[in-house]
Amino acid sequence: MINQHTENILSHQLETASDTGYQFSWFDWFCLYYPPGWLILLNRHWQHYHSDPDGWNWLEYVLFLIPGGFYLALLIRWLRLGCRSPRKEIGEFNPKYQQAFRYEILAPIVKYYFRGDLQQMENLPQTGPMIVAMNHAGMSFPWDFISLGYLLSETRGWLVQPLANTSLFEHPWMIWWLPPQWSQVLGGVRAKIDDFEAAIAQGKILLYAPEGVRGPAKGWRQRYQLQKFDVSFIQLSDRYHIPILPVLCIGSESLHPWTINIKKLQKLIKLPFVPISPLMFMLLLFPSMGVWVMKTRLQYFIQPLEKDINSGQDRASTYQKAQKLREKLQNQLNQILGVANCK
Repeated sequence: MINQHTENILSHQLETASDTGYQFSWFDWFCLYYPPGWLILLNRHWQHYHSDPDGWNWLEYVLFLIPGGFYLALLIRWLRLGCRSPRKEIGEFNPKYQQAFRYEILAPIVKYYFRGDLQQMENLPQTGPMIVAMNHAGMSFPWDFISLGYLLSETRGWLVQPLANTSLFEHPWMIWWLPPQWSQVLGGVRAKIDDFEAAIAQGKILLYAPEGVRGPAKGWRQRYQLQKFDVSFIQLSDRYHIPILPVLCIGSESLHPWTINIKKLQKLIKLPFVPISPLMFMLLLFPSMGVWVMKTRLQYFIQPLEKDINSGQDRASTYQKAQKLREKLQNQLNQILGVANCK
């Protein structure tokens, strides 16, 4: 009942604000091309459609833009909230807000900043449900997944939901950067087996990283080497007869280049990975850059649909099936990179 009541409130707020819509202004274009401004862009769009008294305000936004100003903005906000964290409101997937976010924020980002496009369209099915399994790299905010979701939605009109690491939902840094329910309302599914299985059972179209956090955590040196695949997506595909659509992404490795992962530091601050690169010196001066990435071209090569997995009942055969698919995709990736290098 509480979840339904909250969802109704969010839907009402969205319908009320949608009368005017969110207009991408000169200030938004400035935020798009000035790295510390990305956090402003995402929060401003949310605040246009939602009542967010605990969110950032204009004084704090201005402080984002100057070196070290984020720390002062964080202190001001903390004092303004009565020395507490932002409230963790209940957030449910809202397709209407996902659509508004897609058209008003993602469209200019994907088209002009990432120049994202789908390749080998003949392999793209007309409808779901399915598991869209994509390689993951970049050691950064998952813009490669978000951009693929946008392109699939634009091309087929699908409601696409990404499977996301739990840190995107509940880590203290994320709760301060973005509204606490931001990931849920946009359709993120927690990367927990129960949540994953529930989404598959409902026949949704899910974006999934078979490498898990090993993908982005592999760093720059191994950026083109697919890591060991998890077996859960093979098991669930087999159990619910849901096909797998493999997609290979080229360009995501440049979202945050020249990175290495410090595992001891990663465990200390409880993040899935801690990227260390020359860009991290800028992040110390501008912490709002945590959602920003480098400009790149994201190309998505759609592979033939994998149907009737039939992995068998035991975990060993399922593991072998997952790694066989990994080897197949690694060969395809090598071929794509070879062709790209020849151009």
